[in-house]
Amino acid sequence: MNPGLKRFLVGVVGGLVTLLGVVALIAPGPGWLIIFTGLGILATEFAWAARALTKARGIASRAASSARIKKEHQLILLAVGTFISLVLLVIYYEYLR
Repeated sequence: MNPGLKRFLVGVVGGLVTLLGVVALIAPGPGWLIIFTGLGILATEFAWAARALTKARGIASRAASSARIKKEHQLILLAVGTFISLVLLVIYYEYLR
């Protein structure tokens, strides 16, 4: 696949997933998880998205600590988020690439 086309498709898919996450912040749904997934997709091709994802992880970690979420629950949420991200990556590489 042409690298320019791949970069464009990653930008479109990642952007749409991120926008879906923003909508899910207002509507019922796991908005932040979807936003992180969209940033993860974008980070595969764009350095700015990797920096934004790193900064967002730090903010989420501080928010979870201040919300006094138990460490076990944080790990469960991390595991679920990782699993969903991996499923989306498999779908991307199998069907969209």
